[in-house]
Amino acid sequence: MRILIDTNILVMSAVFSSSYILKVLDVIIKKHTIVLSTYIVDELKRVVLVKFPDKNDAIQDFLLRLPYELVKTSDTIDVSIYPYIRDIKDLPVLVSAIDYDVDVLLTGDKDFSQINIKRPEVLTPKEFLAKYG
Repeated sequence: MRILIDTNILVMSAVFSSSYILKVLDVIIKKHTIVLSTYIVDELKRVVLVKFPDKNDAIQDFLLRLPYELVKTSDTIDVSIYPYIRDIKDLPVLVSAIDYDVDVLLTGDKDFSQINIKRPEVLTPKEFLAKYG
């Protein structure tokens, strides 16, 4: 399966070294393909630079070591053709997941759980491990 991982999950693994999230990543790396969008990578770098500037080098190293497929997030998004999401800043993540036809969108963001779509399957790390781990 191809799994798009949202920024919040990447922050938990790279900045906080959450053992639970690292376990999820390990399962994904061994059995599936990680997909990251240019928007997610840029957002990750921005968040770390602003909130955790002392971790900037660690993020760069994390991204170099993490095996992933990089997809380009569209520069222009027609909001009328995608499902509604409460936080408009999350729309590029959803658009990338839909446009690149990933199987799973892995996120801890509750706004994504409110979206009614068949594909991709939106899962939290806990749900992912219970179903695919």
